[in-house]
Amino acid sequence: MYKNIIVPVALDHGHDPAEAIGIAKALLADGGKITLLSVIEPIPGYIATYMPEGQLEKNRQETLENLQSDAGGDESIDTRVIMGHPGSAIVDHANSNNVDLIVIASHKPGLQDFFLGSTAARVVRYSKCAVHVLR
Repeated sequence: MYKNIIVPVALDHGHDPAEAIGIAKALLADGGKITLLSVIEPIPGYIATYMPEGQLEKNRQETLENLQSDAGGDESIDTRVIMGHPGSAIVDHANSNNVDLIVIASHKPGLQDFFLGSTAARVVRYSKCAVHVLR
């Protein structure tokens, strides 16, 4: 059983995280915690100058609200939104927060990542903890 599980959720890919959350709950030790994690990629400076003031914070807040909705009020599930490139940000977050399992969905891979999506492949390749991949 695992005490600290993260479930990365890519809200822009239309995934329903219910299956990943169910697996995380089944593998969660008593007293453990699950964190739904979403990563927002940084906006390049040349684009940010054209965005309305406060847009990035608005996007972050909307993402957090979507994650909280996915958590369904379950007190064993925390929600967090971080900035960075999804693959490396998930691994960095796991390493710096003593995560012992990542439950990640893989979606419609391209030719370069035939068996896994690019984010899932990066997480599997570089994570120091166990990774459960949903197909």
